[in-house]
Amino acid sequence: MIGGFSTPKKDKMLKVSTGQLVKTGQILMRGLPYYKAGINTKGRGTVFALCPGKVYFTKKKTSHGKFRTFINIAPAKEESSK
Repeated sequence: MIGGFSTPKKDKMLKVSTGQLVKTGQILMRGLPYYKAGINTKGRGTVFALCPGKVYFTKKKTSHGKFRTFINIAPAKEESSK
């Protein structure tokens, strides 16, 4: 318990879930190797949003036979002002 090293780190985790609304620049995931950046997201160790919208996940099979989960964002519809 010296220096708090026996407690697990809580910063490495998924920060959002499916259907959740996010803003531009919001962190979606940090430090998990099995989630990858998809549509309208960017980053390697820390995946963040490039536009505001709704989060959804997709799974794709790689050429080596592994399944990867991608974090994507469906952009929010912009309202045009008259």
